[in-house]
Amino acid sequence: MHPNLQTLTRFYAAFAALDADAMGSCYSLDATFDDPAFSLKAQHEIAGMWHMLCNAARGHGKQDWRLDVSNLHADDHTGHAHWEAHYVFSANKRPVHNIVEADFTFTPEGLIASHRDRFDFWRWSRQALGMGGWVLGWAPFFNKQVRVQTRAALDRFLAQNPRN
Repeated sequence: MHPNLQTLTRFYAAFAALDADAMGSCYSLDATFDDPAFSLKAQHEIAGMWHMLCNAARGHGKQDWRLDVSNLHADDHTGHAHWEAHYVFSANKRPVHNIVEADFTFTPEGLIASHRDRFDFWRWSRQALGMGGWVLGWAPFFNKQVRVQTRAALDRFLAQNPRN
């Protein structure tokens, strides 16, 4: 198995187990992460995001969490995964099924240098946010507002949990 594919396999096994420490260890110190909700720089921020999200998922009980991963592949420079998360959104206890395409680049040492997750934000917002997501989830300003809110939540989490 290619070393970068081993990194992705380790990452998604940790994600399925909600092991944020193991997930964070897959990233280089200067890694970047981007998805419709977050835009992060540095392993510290990325690991903090995974800690925050894993804590929220564990808070509802592992019985409400499932991760399905497929189409994992990687070469010397890039990688890809398709993943689907089933969870309860912590803010309002609504069930969510998020479908994600993930693209990666790697360092020569086999760590994740960049990670970009793409998903249908409107589909996600309809599930997670209910009527507000249904009415506004398609609008770029709404997505931007969610990014502002998730950044503030992450900053609070990092301030309260300095080890992450």
